Amino acid sequence: MRHTYTVSGMTCDGCSAKVSFLLKKVPGVADVAIDLEKGTADVTMDDHIPTPILQDALKDHPKYQLTGHEHGHKPNVDVFGNPPEEVKSWVVTYKPILLLFGYITVVSLIAGYSTESFSLMLFMRIFMAGFFLAFSFFKMLNLKAFAESYAMYDVVAMKFPAWGYVYAFIELALGIAFALDLEPLFTNAFTAVVMSVSLIGVLQSVLNKKKIQCACLGAVFNLPMSTVTIIEDGLMIAMSLGMLAMYI
Repeated sequence: MRHTYTVSGMTCDGCSAKVSFLLKKVPGVADVAIDLEKGTADVTMDDHIPTPILQDALKDHPKYQLTGHEHGHKPNVDVFGNPPEEVKSWVVTYKPILLLFGYITVVSLIAGYSTESFSLMLFMRIFMAGFFLAFSFFKMLNLKAFAESYAMYDVVAMKFPAWGYVYAFIELALGIAFALDLEPLFTNAFTAVVMSVSLIGVLQSVLNKKKIQCACLGAVFNLPMSTVTIIEDGLMIAMSLGMLAMYI
């Protein structure tokens, strides 16, 4: 069943991500869809959950006030009339990241074949540059919202919230370093360490089946944390270690 609640105090994507995260922690809540413009939360639940229980989930964040709900169940479709299985299909859910990886791969292949013979090293370097520059771009669109979302699962950002802000600039710096081939040994070693630390929080969230938003593309796209995120981080670690081995 699904009920709609009014939630006041939400002013940005970071707020909506926070409210969604807190409500999803309530036992019996299957999913939460936030409409920031309307200030509402569509809560899908296995069985009816009393409003006070949902309100209690937000008690540590008094700026968010949840009140009332519409009576009856909402239609089991989204605003476009699509059933949940279509909306939540793997391809549709991860379309933004699939397209992004596709574009970066094509550009990297073109660069790799720009020499007399295909250069795997050049391919990987351009791929890493494109990856970090593109991903940092989306994070920079709403840095505050990214930092708040990142702090929900990253092991460092949970203890030091400012790390989310720093991390976005680290990605930007890495993208520039790979593009210019600056200090390749240090750049690849540093990348492997940073991405490994990031992977720890991702693994914990996925293994614990936490239903939270992945901050890999900032707060622009609502991508759920899943094995796709693990593959994404793992690929960057593998490439950086592979390039490091080639340089050594």
